[in-house]
Amino acid sequence: MRERGPSAWAVCAVVAAALFWSSSYAVTKQVLDDVGPLTIGAIRFTMAALLLGMLIRLNRHRPARPDARQRRQLCLSGFLGITVYFVLENVGVDLSTASDASLIVATYPMMTMLLELVVFRTRMPMLRVTGVLLATVGAFLVVRNGAEVGGSSRWAGDILLLLGGLAWAGYNVLTKRASTGQNAVSVTYYQTLAGAAGFLLASLLEAGDWQLPGATSSALLVYLAVACSVGGFLLYNYGLRRMASSVAVNILNLVPVFGVIGAVVINGETIRLAQVAGGVIIVVGVTLGLIERRERAPAPDADDEPTSPEPQPRPLGPGRRRKTAA
Repeated sequence: MRERGPSAWAVCAVVAAALFWSSSYAVTKQVLDDVGPLTIGAIRFTMAALLLGMLIRLNRHRPARPDARQRRQLCLSGFLGITVYFVLENVGVDLSTASDASLIVATYPMMTMLLELVVFRTRMPMLRVTGVLLATVGAFLVVRNGAEVGGSSRWAGDILLLLGGLAWAGYNVLTKRASTGQNAVSVTYYQTLAGAAGFLLASLLEAGDWQLPGATSSALLVYLAVACSVGGFLLYNYGLRRMASSVAVNILNLVPVFGVIGAVVINGETIRLAQVAGGVIIVVGVTLGLIERRERAPAPDADDEPTSPEPQPRPLGPGRRRKTAA
């Protein structure tokens, strides 16, 4: 029972992060009316870094400070996963649509899986690979249809969002390596600090267009900082430490399901039949990945323990082996 607990909590954490992040596309689209895309990132992640810093200082049991190598890796991952990724996302959303942005996320598991194969040389279960491929096909249908409707600007936005997936894949692999011995708050703080610094520099390009945002935009910026940045990244980093990167990113395929609903409800966007078909294929791909995860979870208890990247199951290993022998 203890062995299954962390996996279940990890999955729930990533699903909750997907729920928060799915709303960020439609919310960002609304804020772009008053604030530039680079300035949005600077405000959002500076506020998030301040909140995380306060959480660490108020914690009576402060986590051990990462060593110099870990800090460099965490800062690099924060720059990739926050500054680079969200610059591409915000500009991409500005050129494209919130629904396209949500559905293009379905290609990210494929990018992460390929990078994981190169870096960790991890063997991927066939059912998971099939699910990722299906989700990618669904995203292609959505992007292809969207480009035909929106013209060249929408194509450019979609391409920037796809490039953001490469940055996100690098973020996942680096975080997996650099988070050893650190809790989710500490990892998220250093990453957010680096990401905010990068965004503050980038936002200077929009200094000539700075203006005081309205009340609605200000409230939405607070939501992006608290829910999508602090809450989303804390939950995601917690889950990422307890599962393979490709599994965590595959769960994020739920973002399109939540995101399309948000795009329709918040922004009043319309979705064509081809996009609906692509969304259905994405859901099938996600389901296949989750089925594979459930099927494989009980098997490693006794025989495959050394292959697990996480140390949590080890205390129960000897007891389970004795029961099997008996």
